[in-house]
Amino acid sequence: MATTKAKKQPENTDNVEESALKELFVDELKDIYWAEKHLSKALVKLAKAATSDELRTALETHKAETDNQVSRLEQVFEMIDEKAAAKKCDAMAGLIEESEGIVEDTEDGTMTRDVGIISAAQKSEHYEIASYGTLRTLANTLGYADAAQLLDETLAEEKKTDELLTQLAESIINVSAKSEKA
Repeated sequence: MATTKAKKQPENTDNVEESALKELFVDELKDIYWAEKHLSKALVKLAKAATSDELRTALETHKAETDNQVSRLEQVFEMIDEKAAAKKCDAMAGLIEESEGIVEDTEDGTMTRDVGIISAAQKSEHYEIASYGTLRTLANTLGYADAAQLLDETLAEEKKTDELLTQLAESIINVSAKSEKA
């Protein structure tokens, strides 16, 4: 007669400090912490590669916001009694690599390059929006109201940046790029 192993049931604990959900939350914080630190460096390169002053300014502004977001994440780590530590974010590493490829594959001084930069930047923004939305929800679930508030501030900034990039693309950059020769 074969014996079957019983699946280990998760322990129901009110102790947040020992919960698997807190472990996941901290792991996700480490992931976005790495992502933000590396995105900050990438934004400098993208801003330098931008053709239009409007896009360059938007990227420089977002770089400053990103630096503030890194500080905010450090506050979140402190609020939950964890050391601020980064864990490589494969998703952001790939998005940064893709943005570098777009710059290399487009001609300097063209609006087509700006279209590509906006595309790359918005992909990063969408990743961040998803990450911060999840983190805010997890912080609320775990009872970290102050941390959730900080994460929500960052989420709002990411959404605002995404909207600004869309506005730049639709009002100026895409139309200008349309007439450029291949």
